[in-house]
Order: sequence, then C-alpha cells, then structure tokens
Amino acid sequence: MRLDDLDPSKNARDHGSGGGRRGFGGGGGGGGLGLLLSFLPMLLGRKMGCGTILLIGGAALAFMYFGGGASMLTGGGGTQAGGSGDAVAYDTQEERFAGQVLASTEQTWAKLFQANGSRYQPTTINFYQGGVSSNGCGSASSAAGPFYCPADQGIYLDTSFFNELETKMGAKGDFAKAYVIAHEVGHHIQTLSGVSSQVRQQQARASKAEGNALQVRMELQADCYAGVWAAQNANRMEPGDVEEGLTAAHAIGDDTLMRGSGRRPVESMFTHGSSEQRMAWLKKGMQTGDPAACDTFARGAVR
Repeated sequence: MRLDDLDPSKNARDHGSGGGRRGFGGGGGGGGLGLLLSFLPMLLGRKMGCGTILLIGGAALAFMYFGGGASMLTGGGGTQAGGSGDAVAYDTQEERFAGQVLASTEQTWAKLFQANGSRYQPTTINFYQGGVSSNGCGSASSAAGPFYCPADQGIYLDTSFFNELETKMGAKGDFAKAYVIAHEVGHHIQTLSGVSSQVRQQQARASKAEGNALQVRMELQADCYAGVWAAQNANRMEPGDVEEGLTAAHAIGDDTLMRGSGRRPVESMFTHGSSEQRMAWLKKGMQTGDPAACDTFARGAVR
C-alpha cells in the first residue's frame, strides 16, 4: 500500500516501556487483537467485552466480553505529535507506517462524516513497549495485542505485534498491518456513532451466548469499516493487497484460532466471527466503499 507521501498523524502518543499487568483491569471492552492464543484456554469460561481484531494472542476473546471501555513505519526524523502524555517520535519504521495509516483513516473518515453532515473526531494512537496503562481500560501487556479503548477513544499498539502477525499468523505484507489499524479505527467509528455503548448495554442484560453473538456483530462491522477505508483509498492499493487483507482476516477467525489451539470450534463461544465471516465482511466493505453497507446488526445479516 502506497502511503509514503503522507505525513504520520499528529494524534499519537508514546508511552515507552511499561510494566502493565498482564491482561486488562477495570472496564475492558475495546478490542484486543493479540490476546487469543496465549489466553485461549481461558476463553471458554470468561466474559468478553467490546472487541477488536482478535488476532494472534488468545485472550482477546477472554478480555472483551462485557467490558466497559477497551473492544503501522522508517525511522525518519523524529516527528513529534500532539496530545496529552509523552510526545511521540516516529523513530521506527513500524511506528511511522502506523502513523501514516492513521493519517489516511483520518482523511477518509473526515470526508465520509462530512458527506453525512457531521464532523469526524479522530482517535489517538498510543505506542508502547511491553505494557501500558490506559485511561479508562486498565492496564495491558503486549500480549493483549492492539486494542481500542472507548473510554479514552484511543488505540493502543505495541508494534512488535506486527512481527507476530507475520511469523505466527502467516499474515504478511503491509496491508495486513494496515488492516489491523483500520479495524481498530472501525471500533472508534462505533464509539462515535453510539453503537458501542448500545451493544454494551444489551450485553449487560444478555446471556453469555447472546453477549458473544453481539460481540461478533461488533467485530464484523469493524472489519467491514476497515474494508470501506481500503475501498476509499483504492488509488493507494497495490497488487496483492486485497489478498493480504483476506489472509489476515482468515487467520484471525475464531474457528481457525480455536483449531490452532487444539480446541474444537464452538460457535456459541465465538466473539469475533468465523474466518469465513471475517473475510466476507472485510470484502463487503472493500467492494462497496459504503459504511451503510456495514450493518451487521440487521436481521439476518450475520449467519
């Protein structure tokens, strides 16, 4: 994906190295990408909240059910970004790329919101190493993977995750990384639209299986929103990007992750959707480029 002409977003902070405790405290719920593998044994017995891409870890399934808050770069020039906390210097290739992806999402969603008569309020990307304490979603270690925290409307990312995405998940390429960030931005769109809070309210009154089913719809909608972003930036796409995205979506399906951990897939325990569902909704966003096509909560939309 061609993003070299974009300056990285200024909506970024650098938390450096931290020792955050393993997992999430307080009101989780934004979406952690990497918790799946390492915590997958817990996933069948714990609650989930508002999620993210559920990538390589194993605990995203575990930390996100019923949470309150929480559900890519050349080291050039040390550009500093605004925002509270530590100013960020894009001093690695991975961070700079993440900042460029975020800048692209800001341009895209600002245009889409404006067309709908409203103003887009960007999210902030928070870089950290090892562990971090978020404002409203507790603490997390890098095992959590990328996640979004609705309480502070921030994305949290330890860029070492990108190496795990490639080596452990087999999802290679820059678009696979960009998809991760665009998915988390999708959760931000859900926060701005009110979908996130509505789902959490419904989950609070639902059974575990019902709450999981709601969470699946949340995650699939974020996948679709990531596809919308890609479609809106078709002029930046390169040969192989679509395949990279679909490969990543397949790799993080609940059924694929459960099989990879030696467990039999149990649909009632899915919280992010099957590989087939994740690929289908990412592809739908890519094909339509229309956020209105991402209504995963419509009757019969998710099977």
